[in-house]
Amino acid sequence: MTLGFSVNELIPRARGGGQLKIGLAKLDENEWLQLDPDLEARRQGFAAHPEGVQLTPEAEAPGRELAQMLGVEGGLPEAALSAWEDMCLLTRRPDEEIYRLIGAAVAFPTDWHPAQKMGLPMTALHGPIDGYEEQLSAPVDRFMTKLKPGAIYGRCNWFIAPTSSLRWIAEGPPEKAFAHVTPANAGEALFARSERQTLRRLPQTGAILFTIGVYVTPLGELTDENLTKIAGAVAEIGAGEGDRRGSPHYAAALAGYAANHPA
Repeated sequence: MTLGFSVNELIPRARGGGQLKIGLAKLDENEWLQLDPDLEARRQGFAAHPEGVQLTPEAEAPGRELAQMLGVEGGLPEAALSAWEDMCLLTRRPDEEIYRLIGAAVAFPTDWHPAQKMGLPMTALHGPIDGYEEQLSAPVDRFMTKLKPGAIYGRCNWFIAPTSSLRWIAEGPPEKAFAHVTPANAGEALFARSERQTLRRLPQTGAILFTIGVYVTPLGELTDENLTKIAGAVAEIGAGEGDRRGSPHYAAALAGYAANHPA
């Protein structure tokens, strides 16, 4: 298995600190989507937040193609209800070389609102990520241009969250969200969150499908090796990305907890 379907399986394949990297792994078809999704959790997520589905007219044809691939009737919303993964569609305009977001069905966002991202190109979509434009924009654009139908690639990331909720939208300043965290309670008060992301080109319409499978576990349930990796990565995050992730407000507590649980 190239990429697993849990936080503890994904963290070893995720980037630590330092320079941003795409970090893609080629996947087989049977590694594409989670095989045993909790579809009731998906239904509840979309029912509670219907604004998670955002469609443009350009998403209609690739949405139907995707639904057919997954054996369901309908379009992008129905496809995303049939699997664990959130799903986004991207295409190029006839007069452009860049890809833009044309449709999203997102039940479990990691601090983003699809309605605010529709129509944006990749660099603007990732604008909040410090260093994306300088380090990743060109490589990502090249990869997407060259991606062939049939090929599936995956990557993963990690975040430290103050909640176990699958839907995580920051509703206040990080100093408030992490104010309760101490080295003594960090194992229960902090949560490791990982997105398992895949990319593939739909063969008929040529749109690119971007899937996001979200997994969350308490910090205390990480393996010792993963805890050590996360603690080291948090210590290496630069100021810009660290501020976006709120790390100045939990880093000391996480380090203190990790020091008492050495690998």
